Amino acid sequence: MIRLILASKEHAEIHLRNVRATSIYRNRYIRDDSLLKLQFQVPQFINVEDKIFGPFTFKQFIYLAGGAGFSFVLYKILPIYISIFLILPVITLSLMLTFYRVNDRPFILTLENAFKHLFKSKMYLWKKEFRPAEKKVEEAPKEEKYEPKLSGSRLKELSWSLDVLDMKK
Repeated sequence: MIRLILASKEHAEIHLRNVRATSIYRNRYIRDDSLLKLQFQVPQFINVEDKIFGPFTFKQFIYLAGGAGFSFVLYKILPIYISIFLILPVITLSLMLTFYRVNDRPFILTLENAFKHLFKSKMYLWKKEFRPAEKKVEEAPKEEKYEPKLSGSRLKELSWSLDVLDMKK
């Protein structure tokens, strides 16, 4: 369990308003040395999909049901000796989409990237865009600012005095 402890009263009040607005977290207040500390549980595992149909997520169930349904249609329409050769790749693809992971990423992403690679142009050319030169608008002359010129000895004296001031802090 991860707890977020807020030390200042302002931060606790801001978080309390957010918590009340969303009403997701259970709040507990602890008084410690006149500082209000708000503790609440931070949700974890938010990137894990929910299991909806038994041990399967919704996507996994759709992949399995789609593969089984398409296989059943092929079995009913075509003769058995032809449909077997078409059903095997469909079932294999359905099972790979459901369970197989490549580098801890879903197989559908690998399949998508493979199709992009196959059908996208593989020659990369730099295409220079022609832009007409913009005409510069003449601006009014700027007022010159006065910049004091420092001699070498004066500059050393100023830097030394700044160093001495920094050492006193």
